Amino acid sequence: MKRSQINALITDAKDFFKAHSFHLPPWAFWGPGDWKGKGDLEIVQNMLGWDLTDYGQNDFESTGLILFTIRNGNLSLKHPKPYAEKIMIVREGQVCPMHFHWTKMEDIINRGGGNLVIELYGSDAEENLSDQPLTVLVDGIPHVVEPGGTIILQPGESITLERGMYHKFYGEAGKGKVLVGEVSSVNDDNTDNHFQQTLPRFPALEEDEAPVHLLVTDYPQFV
Repeated sequence: MKRSQINALITDAKDFFKAHSFHLPPWAFWGPGDWKGKGDLEIVQNMLGWDLTDYGQNDFESTGLILFTIRNGNLSLKHPKPYAEKIMIVREGQVCPMHFHWTKMEDIINRGGGNLVIELYGSDAEENLSDQPLTVLVDGIPHVVEPGGTIILQPGESITLERGMYHKFYGEAGKGKVLVGEVSSVNDDNTDNHFQQTLPRFPALEEDEAPVHLLVTDYPQFV
């Protein structure tokens, strides 16, 4: 992805968060120079902050996600924080591809805007898509979903995704962008994402202009 595209998408995201009265921490607005000498901060060590990907497909509008990690633990520490929180923006028809997590258990929450469509499968012993129905909790209420079935979350609703539960999601057509929250156990995007089809979690970058704000993958170059 071009850095100019990333800068524009982050600017748009800040406006969207503000329109929905979702306030980011002050360091979300730091420029690249503000990070110098801050490599020992929890923010850097636990990969908090701006995160944007097209999953290597070079078509962000169709396959992509922009998110901001607000808090997270780090399992390599002696006394790790056992939880994480993210805020995301999902566009109409923009797919976060089918995947599951080996370790992380998460609640996905529609915080506002449009409707979020979540397509679900279980996984079998070989980590393939299961052909069996699965039971998921939507706001604590069990729902039985057939393989490949969907749950549509309207604003205020949430779903619990257990370990090994395949899921992909996108914004419902005609409903607008969705403000999506995630509350989970510790998140490790380097090791804990199993995509049904092999995809990179982070994008390749083309530096056609300077970054306005750093992505979590930029920290090693600037701190």
